Amino acid sequence: MRSSVKHFLDLNRFDTPTLRHILDLGAAFKRGEGDCAAVTGKMLAMIFEKPSTRTRVSFEAGMKQMGGDVIMLAAGDTQLGRGETIADTARVLSRFVDAIMIRTDAQAKLTELAEHASVPVINGLTDESHPCQVMADILTFEEHRGPLAGKVVAWVGDGNNVAASWLHAAGHFGCEIRLACPQSLMPSKAAVEWAKAKGATVVLTTDPAEAATGAQLVMTDTWVSMGCRDKNRHEILSPYQVNDALMAKAAADALFMHCLPAHRGEEVTDSVMDGAQSVVWDEAENRMHVQKGILAWCLS
Repeated sequence: MRSSVKHFLDLNRFDTPTLRHILDLGAAFKRGEGDCAAVTGKMLAMIFEKPSTRTRVSFEAGMKQMGGDVIMLAAGDTQLGRGETIADTARVLSRFVDAIMIRTDAQAKLTELAEHASVPVINGLTDESHPCQVMADILTFEEHRGPLAGKVVAWVGDGNNVAASWLHAAGHFGCEIRLACPQSLMPSKAAVEWAKAKGATVVLTTDPAEAATGAQLVMTDTWVSMGCRDKNRHEILSPYQVNDALMAKAAADALFMHCLPAHRGEEVTDSVMDGAQSVVWDEAENRMHVQKGILAWCLS
């Protein structure tokens, strides 16, 4: 991996001041005060090996609003699907564009792309992590409730890639994170140990009520992620629905977040999704603002 290139791969690869700087850049862009100079006239290649709404539109809108442009590369559009290596794709794209965003499955693909690219690579999602999403989550929480430090964040459901990135965030920003997951869907052990090593308070439980009690933020995600063929997930996760009864156990001013898309009536009820504590639409909008911050940092 070329040390002079500023990749955005995972939150645990950064120091806290750099992440704070990126968040501040995103907040400035949202206020209309961001500096677009690093991005104006630049080209971003976006590789999508998984479907996307928010990631695609937020990056594309963000680049164009800052005076840059994008090239969209779906899974079947490139030679990656015909046997060209990721390393060779990285070398070629680096001759054409100024940055590459990839949304893929295996973390190893992201790592290999960054290893061989001479331009910044941004993690738009892998099976192991979703750092852009969690940066937007943090920005959203801070807008509504101030700093994360000392707050309690409850994650309810599958201990998936977003949960792993939230564990990284807890290690950086000093919140307590409680993860209520079925035993078979507990979060990444590596992410848990990393957060604990950074001094974060991490609680693992199979009881959603234990996680939610007194929490300032309650979060969940879909029960069946893209590409998952496990038909037993609905049965395993049905006790983990975020509903009015669960939200009542959280702090009176608790927020609800969901990275979307939501399957209403499954992991979350309409009454919570559309309720006064829900900030899911602010959260979705902030994907664009924080990604402007990421792009400005990567290209500066």
